[in-house]
Amino acid sequence: MLNIIWIFFFISAFITALFKLLFLGDQTVFSEIMAALFAMSKTAFEISLGLTGVLALWLGIMRIGECSGFITLLTRGLTPLFSKLMPEVPANHPALGAMVMNISANALGLDNAATPLGIKAMQELQTLNPQKDTASNAQILFLVINTSAVTLFPITIFTYRAQMGAAHPTDVFIPILLATYMSTLCGLLAVAWVQKLNLLDKTIIAYVGGFTLLVAGTIFYFSQLNQAEMLFQSALISNLILFSLIIVFIASAAYQKIDAYQAFIEGAKEGFQTAIGIIPYLVAMLVAIGVFRASGALDLLMNALRYGILQANLDTRFIDAMPTALMKPFSGSGARAMMVDTMQTYGADSFAGRLSSIVQGSTETTFYVLAVYFGSVGIKNIRHALACGIIADFAGIVSAIFIAYWFFA
Repeated sequence: MLNIIWIFFFISAFITALFKLLFLGDQTVFSEIMAALFAMSKTAFEISLGLTGVLALWLGIMRIGECSGFITLLTRGLTPLFSKLMPEVPANHPALGAMVMNISANALGLDNAATPLGIKAMQELQTLNPQKDTASNAQILFLVINTSAVTLFPITIFTYRAQMGAAHPTDVFIPILLATYMSTLCGLLAVAWVQKLNLLDKTIIAYVGGFTLLVAGTIFYFSQLNQAEMLFQSALISNLILFSLIIVFIASAAYQKIDAYQAFIEGAKEGFQTAIGIIPYLVAMLVAIGVFRASGALDLLMNALRYGILQANLDTRFIDAMPTALMKPFSGSGARAMMVDTMQTYGADSFAGRLSSIVQGSTETTFYVLAVYFGSVGIKNIRHALACGIIADFAGIVSAIFIAYWFFA
């Protein structure tokens, strides 16, 4: 899918530029495309190098969290919920632990750990699947929860915002929490409706109700503030929570007599390798987006969308962040590149820059997760997995737009 999208950017850019040259007399369009080609490749390299320090920092901190047993605590805390949502999975089955570990890793922003854990969970669930080429109810629910992106600590987004010059890189933390909650809740409700799950079970009500009360309390608190105070409080609370998390990790490691410093170094080394490893991918996507924008093709697409919104007498500022939303279900790296491109074009602290960050954190790459997870166990009949995943994506994106207007408009 990513290959198709990448080729589409170049071909559509060429066709658009050729049309502008032959029919509109624009003799500079191809020189602008070539300038964008070189400029964006340089930008991608500089961004990747700039990410090195911040990635090393956060992956080092997260490694301390892993060594101190934080993910293990999350596993124990969430296992009762999964046992009720997936009654066909026996108690203490290895799939439960793998699923909770995967979701915990996603929640903490440990992308590198989440994918192998997710594949492991899908393989364990496949051992319980009577029809090996058809997705089971448990596999579908697990996949939809993944695609709805339960993101508690979107470290990568903070990292990119810091690199792109945001005054307060974490000021989107609370909005992302709210948007990802709505995405996850809608995905869960969609699957529950199709699979006829009993959401009135006491355990499920306790967990979902507790999360809902937390989110409702957050919404109520921020609704009492004016916009300036809301921005100040959001940044303050976000920074307090994140630094408190760091202290909890370090204190837990010290209590267990774990070498926190060495754990940090190991994670930081991985951060360095990660930053270097993303250079080719970021260059590929930013260059493709750069020529797509320079040719005028992106403007044509956005203007068509903007025209439709204007006809409905609605505000159009959110349109500038829609490339990230449109890319998100198909490619994580593509959406990330779109987010970076939006922040570079309009500013990290612009409305579009912040909204693209919230969208990036609100949902996951549905088609990618579906292909990788189901492909790893040979499933061909995905049943209602895609439809429920798209519902979660749509809910997350719409919520992100409304929340961005509430916080930043």
